[in-house]
Amino acid sequence: MEVIKLREEYIKLGQALKAAGLVENGVDAKYVITDGLVKVNGEVEVQRGKKLYAGDIVEFEGEKIKIE
Repeated sequence: MEVIKLREEYIKLGQALKAAGLVENGVDAKYVITDGLVKVNGEVEVQRGKKLYAGDIVEFEGEKIKIE
């Protein structure tokens, strides 16, 4: 499980996917999110700008990201 340490209060979902290396760029992040392929805390999330806080878990293509 990839861990992303927050530098601020939150990170946006698209940025988290890029930071973890699961997508190449913001355009790819937009498409995988709007296509319903990403889950946040077990539920499908379609907002690229969804704010993630410490403790949130993101899932995409069998990979998990934990926000700390």
